[in-house]
Amino acid sequence: MKRQETSCGRSWLAVRVAAAGLAVAACSTAWGQMLDRTDTRVQTTLKTGWKLLGTIRPRSVGEIPAGQNWALGCETLCRDYIYWDTYKDYVVPLGIRTIRLQGGWAKTEKVQGVYDFAWLDYVIDDALSKGLEIWLETDYGNPIYEGAGTADLGAGFPTSEVGLAAWDRWVEALATRNRDKVKKWAMWNEPDIGASKTPRMIAEFNMRTAEIIKRVIPDARIGALSLARIDPKYLDACLKVIAEAGRLDLFEWVIYHGYTKNPDDAYANVEKMKEVVAKYEPRLKMWQGENGCPSERATKFALSGHDWSELTQAKWNTRRMLGDLGHDSISSVFTICDFDHTGREINRKGLLKINHKRSLAKVKMAYYAVQNVVSIFDNNLVRQKDCSCTIHCEQPITWFAYRNETIGSDVLVFWNGATFPRDDNHTLPATITVEGGEYSDPVWVDLISGRIHEIPEDCKALAGGKMILERIPTYDSPVVIADRNLVLK
Repeated sequence: MKRQETSCGRSWLAVRVAAAGLAVAACSTAWGQMLDRTDTRVQTTLKTGWKLLGTIRPRSVGEIPAGQNWALGCETLCRDYIYWDTYKDYVVPLGIRTIRLQGGWAKTEKVQGVYDFAWLDYVIDDALSKGLEIWLETDYGNPIYEGAGTADLGAGFPTSEVGLAAWDRWVEALATRNRDKVKKWAMWNEPDIGASKTPRMIAEFNMRTAEIIKRVIPDARIGALSLARIDPKYLDACLKVIAEAGRLDLFEWVIYHGYTKNPDDAYANVEKMKEVVAKYEPRLKMWQGENGCPSERATKFALSGHDWSELTQAKWNTRRMLGDLGHDSISSVFTICDFDHTGREINRKGLLKINHKRSLAKVKMAYYAVQNVVSIFDNNLVRQKDCSCTIHCEQPITWFAYRNETIGSDVLVFWNGATFPRDDNHTLPATITVEGGEYSDPVWVDLISGRIHEIPEDCKALAGGKMILERIPTYDSPVVIADRNLVLK
């Protein structure tokens, strides 16, 4: 129940505090009040013994003019599991421009034929005013129509004649409402959950929906499928139907999710999925549309039943982001904020933590880690697929190389991907050899803490276009080797 109180019943101190609160709120539109902007915002037990040079400077959305391969989940507003106002001041400082929203048919059309878009207008308009870009899903169903599905994850999509006709009207209304605001679109979320929907049904429903969007917004850019699984055969079955109908032209991306305890374990199937996509339409690009890790043990949802922590969440998320980038997929971080999934439990995959009243409780370590990744990895960096690099270590090391063509400087990112992230920071020494790279003053950067360390002279040799680094700490979280002037601002 909303509390009401008159100003005459409040003390002068309360009025002063309230006024100060308004002033702080006005100043916090760029940076959320709970954000730590000091160099020691993330502290871990990781020790290198090397000289500390500084910390990565975060870049907000407006400070990153280059394109990005990132997206940020701002989901479940359509079901009121969390609220835009809870976290809106923390989106821009993170640095990710594209945000994922869900259309919310059941929330918008509560009376047949009457669409109340006020809630969605508020979110989209506010996001656009902050310089964000919307990526909008059309889901879920609407129980006010017989055979039109229900309003939550795993719901069957419309199948009856009445339900499908109502769906068509909804999609047209949603697209019409946002024709000048939204260019990136996605289909029904995770339609492959459960056995009731076949690949043919999913493909046909995707085409039906995309055709309506394209009719209203001819230059719309649409992601297909939004599959929960990373199953090349299932993807093939879906794309085969769309290809036979001659409608692959409707889509720009193929969207998949696929949670794995060890984020590195996903990529064998992702590469096979890329082969399937190339077989049907090489133009289509891959988009990992939803992945994230809990910050504590969960009993429900993806990656439940394991003792996760804020540290392992941060490691998992950064490995997923940079693994996706290294496999040429757009990468979506799930999700900006914890949300209270009514009837289940709080989903703790957020970068921000909430309490049981759905109020913001704290900024998690993963927020700052994602912020560090985004600050360095924008589209100025081009992956060097033919980079000559070897890393010798006791454990297998995952690595990817990039070049900033503008300033002619290279970036190497690597981590121990042999297992899922551990709740410690044990390191193993490695010898790294890169031939033909552009490195003149390499430093060692931990992406969890953002700490930038000098590499001792007796650990590095640069001559004749070759860089040899010895006794370089590696662990189960991404580390960057890059020139000092690229990361230390």
